[in-house]
Amino acid sequence: MGARDPAAEELLRQQQLEFAAHLRAPDRNPPPKDIEDRRMEIYRDLFINNVTNFLGNSFPVLSDLLGTKRWGMLIRDFYRDHQSRSPLFPDLPKEFLDYLVNERQAGEHSDPEDDPPFLYELAHYEWVETGLALAEEPERDRRLKREGDLLDRHPVTYQLAWLFSYSYPVNEISKDHQPDQPADQPLHYLVYRNEAHKVKFLKLNVISARLFDILSTDADISGRQALELIAQELSHPQPEKVVTNGAAILEQWRTKGIIRGAR
Repeated sequence: MGARDPAAEELLRQQQLEFAAHLRAPDRNPPPKDIEDRRMEIYRDLFINNVTNFLGNSFPVLSDLLGTKRWGMLIRDFYRDHQSRSPLFPDLPKEFLDYLVNERQAGEHSDPEDDPPFLYELAHYEWVETGLALAEEPERDRRLKREGDLLDRHPVTYQLAWLFSYSYPVNEISKDHQPDQPADQPLHYLVYRNEAHKVKFLKLNVISARLFDILSTDADISGRQALELIAQELSHPQPEKVVTNGAAILEQWRTKGIIRGAR
């Protein structure tokens, strides 16, 4: 093995940085020396097109309602301004979300004031599907009884069932339906991966969302205790009805795989 040449390594590093800087923002950064523009144009188009197409497939509803021009402008600003923390291509949608929520500002190509008000929530809703599809299957809890009593024992929620609350009806947004005002109350969605490894979305009301939240955060509470707590919080005149109706919800969740059994 030959001896290291620090000077040559530093030169290569500088060339790589110049190359990357030019690809990200060709109007700001000149290309590396001694590379003809015809060749650089191939790389410029290849890189931005790959990112645009990949994110378009990851956020199909958002890219469709923005249209080719606005979507392309948004991606160019992200491509230029965001410093990705992960080198893995499957992590790119999460990097895009980080850009939208933490870094989005007026750029050379687009302005957040022109973005639809639901842009981040819709993007997050679409990302969840990718995140769940790629998530590793958790280890099976051997203390879990699949057909266990969901009222008198603790109903165990599936680790790949995620609860989210949004201000906009993200499941209804499309190119032809774009709300300009948030809903009067938060909207709750349970997103989960079923046993066939398909990602499913379930809209919850306030009570069922509260039930899932309690069960997923308190590993000792029984199903009955959780429902009685909800009845108390609601000051419900007939707590037994809350328990009866809640028991039916728990069984539905078990059928869907949202609850994996009781412990």
